[in-house]
Amino acid sequence: MRIGIPAVIALAAASLVAPAGMAQRARRADVVTVQRQGTSYLGIGALEVTPERAKALNMKEERGVEVAQVEDDSPAAKAGLKTGDVVLEYNGEKVEGTEQFMRIVRETPVGRQVKIVVWRNGGTEKLTATVGARKNTIIETPSGEVTVPIPPMPPIPPMPPIPPIEIPHFEMSWQTPLLGIEGESLGSETQLAEFFGVKDGVLVRSVVRNSAAEKGGLKAGDVITKVEDSTVASPREITRVLRDSRSKNNFTLTVVRNRKEMQITVSIPARNGMNQPLAQAFPA
Repeated sequence: MRIGIPAVIALAAASLVAPAGMAQRARRADVVTVQRQGTSYLGIGALEVTPERAKALNMKEERGVEVAQVEDDSPAAKAGLKTGDVVLEYNGEKVEGTEQFMRIVRETPVGRQVKIVVWRNGGTEKLTATVGARKNTIIETPSGEVTVPIPPMPPIPPMPPIPPIEIPHFEMSWQTPLLGIEGESLGSETQLAEFFGVKDGVLVRSVVRNSAAEKGGLKAGDVITKVEDSTVASPREITRVLRDSRSKNNFTLTVVRNRKEMQITVSIPARNGMNQPLAQAFPA
């Protein structure tokens, strides 16, 4: 189970057997992905190329990402990308899968022109796209996509011109191995906190299989607000509370799920985990 604050990882259009909606459910992962305003994007839904799809599309090898949908008036649409295309190369780099493709698109500066090689109708074609900036924040969940509109800014008095300053934007999530989750603090993410129905807490991006969290019923998309009686606002605070109670095996977590508060009990037999940073991936 993975949350990646991730995406438009969307419907599997162009399935030769099943309707588009059915194919979408079959190929969509249990993922929660957040695309923030201003991030680089092309405006496509990218799907892994399965052996069945590679055979159906008469591809020579199983690689690239299949275009499941193209957003209207997006950079991809303007470049001529179409549903059913398979992106084989992006600016000279071979495309192996969705995670790698989302990463290289995200790392491309807004406004840069990129060369894209696609597989279409049994052959390759070359296209040129100009990478755009996403206008809204989008939250993609296993049950569908939600767009969070950005409210208009109030008028700002004129200011004297200043030289442009580029500040790198880093987005980090953290693993908590003791519990078995990848989480992100919502303390500075006001819009996301409001969307999940909390003021603060730790958003569960992914749950490690066979971990204490999975066995206790914790799910991607839950927000942990307390461990026992201790309020937590970051993955490190969760780890600290667990380590401070080495004599205990069972812990009660207060969780908000679907905007409703509930309690979950998890059993942790060992205390030897450390927080490890993980870079977050977003869809293209």
